[in-house]
Amino acid sequence: MAIENWVGDQVESLTAFRRDLHQHPELLYDTLRTAATVAEALRAAGVDEVTEGIGRSGVVGVIRGQSNNSGRTIGLRADMDALPIEEATGKPWASLVPGKMHACGHDGHTTMLLGAARHLAQSRAFDGTVIVIFQPAEEGGAGAKAMIDDGLFDRWPCDEVYGMHNRPNLPVGEFTIAPGPIMGSVDEVKIRIEGRGGHAARPDQTVDPLPIAAALIQAIQTITSRTIDPLDSAVISLCTIEAGNAFNVIAQDVRMTGTVRTLREEVRTHVEGQLNSLVKNVAAGFGAKGHLEYIRHYPVTVNHERETELAARAAQEVAGIERVDLEMPPVLGGEDFSFMLNMVPGAMINIGNGRSAGLHHPEYDFNDDVIGWGCSYWTTLVRQRLPAA
Repeated sequence: MAIENWVGDQVESLTAFRRDLHQHPELLYDTLRTAATVAEALRAAGVDEVTEGIGRSGVVGVIRGQSNNSGRTIGLRADMDALPIEEATGKPWASLVPGKMHACGHDGHTTMLLGAARHLAQSRAFDGTVIVIFQPAEEGGAGAKAMIDDGLFDRWPCDEVYGMHNRPNLPVGEFTIAPGPIMGSVDEVKIRIEGRGGHAARPDQTVDPLPIAAALIQAIQTITSRTIDPLDSAVISLCTIEAGNAFNVIAQDVRMTGTVRTLREEVRTHVEGQLNSLVKNVAAGFGAKGHLEYIRHYPVTVNHERETELAARAAQEVAGIERVDLEMPPVLGGEDFSFMLNMVPGAMINIGNGRSAGLHHPEYDFNDDVIGWGCSYWTTLVRQRLPAA
């Protein structure tokens, strides 16, 4: 119940690999250096097939076991992209790119999967095929969907697919997971209130969109408080408002943007319908026009029950039963691994990052002590799911 022995020989080189990625962060689909570095490392490890450019800049590796009597294939996924944040860690390996940093630990995710791929390609101690998936553009670009649309699961069909994310302030060597909805849908809201502008000294000759916007903001808060079961989860946050350009001119229109997060597709659809109704009717009540653009980005991330149990079993073998929490509470942050889970049965597990700043914080840094635990989890999962004949 500990880090596997083979990892000890790899930790130093994997740490150097992770810190190199950290110094050279890339955003969304512009992960060209990262993808090339990963592909080169996979080829050097003896991975059977390495394909680049899937979903624009994703990398897929194929590792065949010592036998294939089962004919089974499992997919393991890591994300590669960074965030548009100025780093404030002061670490020797801090980002060398102004305004960009790995503030979510994707450099660590990539490194842990690479380490597992090295060992699997060397040992081949499994029956079946492992597909390692290195994905771009998790941070708002839906890179998982792009890889799927580019034929990921058509070209490399998987019976199961698994993901892993680090969790700050969960002790190193601990894991947490749960079946069902674990992360929220991610939707974008764009609202325009179209009034009639004019001189601020003659408001009676205008249809002022600002009080309409104020009324609409208040009304929108009642969607969650008065139309949704209190035991369900939903967040509607209006985050920007823009109107006018002079102190003595009543604006022609007001524009607002925000986000909606839910844990059930039925609630998501309900919120969209309520927003459409309120935007249109509140504006109409004041003699204005209301326009809503509702953009669905990521679906709810739903762990499949059987695969959650299987992922937990692998984590328990690595860390011990008492260090694997099977009742992880859901959060309303989003994750585009949801697209993969909608296509293939699977589960995402969280691995402890120890005491650290939160995700997306300028002082966040992936804890290199986690690398061995993550590599061991991946290889244990393969060994359990594809036992050697």
